[in-house]
Amino acid sequence: MGFFSKDIKTLDDLFVHTLRDIYYAEKQIVGALPKMIEKATAPELKAGFEKHLRETEGHVQRVEKVFDMHGVEAEEVDCPAIDGILEEADEVSGEVEDKNVLDAALIASAQAVEHYEMTRYGTLIAWAKQLGREDCASVLAQNLREEEATDKKLTDLAESRVNREAA
Repeated sequence: MGFFSKDIKTLDDLFVHTLRDIYYAEKQIVGALPKMIEKATAPELKAGFEKHLRETEGHVQRVEKVFDMHGVEAEEVDCPAIDGILEEADEVSGEVEDKNVLDAALIASAQAVEHYEMTRYGTLIAWAKQLGREDCASVLAQNLREEEATDKKLTDLAESRVNREAA
């Protein structure tokens, strides 16, 4: 069991812990996206990252709303998973000189982030429903829909142009 497991005794405890995990993750992503915007060269990718930065700021606000609705303090817990994904993204994009390959690397890194977020939100929604918190599930579902839409746009951009130009 993990170092935090002594504090998790119920599904509600697990829900709150995971909510704090995604809260930390979203805040880290808000910090990382400006660097990705700066590195992106494809105008559509740059614009997509800018749009997603605004959405991610909204995700933070929605997660804060869920904390409030659930009657717990909005706190973060370290999330080594998102830290690792963001660190890897920074390292990979720092090593790429070809701008087309760089954009492909940025898309791949962004999708790794999106997939992490989608798994967390999907789990949180299921647990919220199990806990009788349809209200919380509904707010979290808004974030999930936006994460899924961003992932689809990234896939479409990669497959329609960026990957081909990188090859």
